Amino acid sequence: MNPIKVLFICHGNICRSPIAEFVMKDLVSKAGLSDEIYIESAATSSEEIWNGVGNPVYPQARKKLEENGLSCKGKRARQMTAEDYEKFDLLIGMDRANIRNMNRICGGDRDGKIRYFMDYTDNPRDVADPWYTGDFDATWTDVNEGCRGLLERIGKDR
Repeated sequence: MNPIKVLFICHGNICRSPIAEFVMKDLVSKAGLSDEIYIESAATSSEEIWNGVGNPVYPQARKKLEENGLSCKGKRARQMTAEDYEKFDLLIGMDRANIRNMNRICGGDRDGKIRYFMDYTDNPRDVADPWYTGDFDATWTDVNEGCRGLLERIGKDR
């Protein structure tokens, strides 16, 4: 069976989407599903990419991951492409602006792959953006809730 391929997406791929990538990888590993679910993250913008090289995960996001025993070593921002629509089964945006930009990049959502992350929770909302709020605890809470809901939904759908 081919793994389900999930791409988490935020504006710059240095805070919310990498946190989601590594939280989800941890949950998937602990559930023994690493061979069944493949996970990456990307940005809708190119703001965190210079001369073809993406910036590393934002220091406070990296610190929040490390505080929770997770490493994002080697992760660098990358911009999503229209080809990602073909490569991934689920493209998950952190907020409504991400969803609009994802649809623009992909030329629409003909196969229903573009999803709003917090729709996998009982309280759909934008994931708190720590770039503007500085509140990485709120982002951590949102991401954990979304990842747990997504993993549960994938389990039900398989």
